[in-house]
Amino acid sequence: MNDKPSRGTEVEDGVAALSGQLGKTVQRLRKAYNLSLADLSEQSGVAKSIISQIERNETNPTLATIWRLAQALDVSIDRVLGVGEESPFVEKVTKADTPILVSDDGLCHLAIIGWIKTVDWLQWYDFRAEPGGMLESEGHQRGSVECLSVLAGTLEVEIDDERHEVGPGETLRYRSDGLHIIRNIGKEPAHATMVCILKAAVME
Repeated sequence: MNDKPSRGTEVEDGVAALSGQLGKTVQRLRKAYNLSLADLSEQSGVAKSIISQIERNETNPTLATIWRLAQALDVSIDRVLGVGEESPFVEKVTKADTPILVSDDGLCHLAIIGWIKTVDWLQWYDFRAEPGGMLESEGHQRGSVECLSVLAGTLEVEIDDERHEVGPGETLRYRSDGLHIIRNIGKEPAHATMVCILKAAVME
């Protein structure tokens, strides 16, 4: 007696496994983004009832449906279709791969430690300045806010001809949609983190 499953049975089992994983993935991503079924339906153009059936593994959606859900959830189709439990997201960038910006005087260095996917609305940097170093920046888009947190040394921030001193453990937040200048006014190297929020609606 031949107990080996037929090719058709293997395919059906594979589809069932894929469908089961798809439902779990869609539901997990939807909840991670704090989206209701109605929210995801509106963003993807897929009927709420269909999404519900997918999450309960009651239907095998078309590739077009999967693509629309992937677009709405901002993930690749490969990720949505991945079989097996997905590993937590981890991305490591080496020091050699971290871009460095240098000020005109050569005394300030900005390491771009922010994520490229957020660069349009959120940027963050590791800032280091030698004594006397000055970083002069043109204004960002309207409503932008910069947050400078000093870890070591003393920095001065000039905005609209007003100067503000920031020391270790202190954070200065300021509008950055106009000319702004950061100086190391101390006798030792200064170190800070800088976060720039390019769409700070609270400032409108």
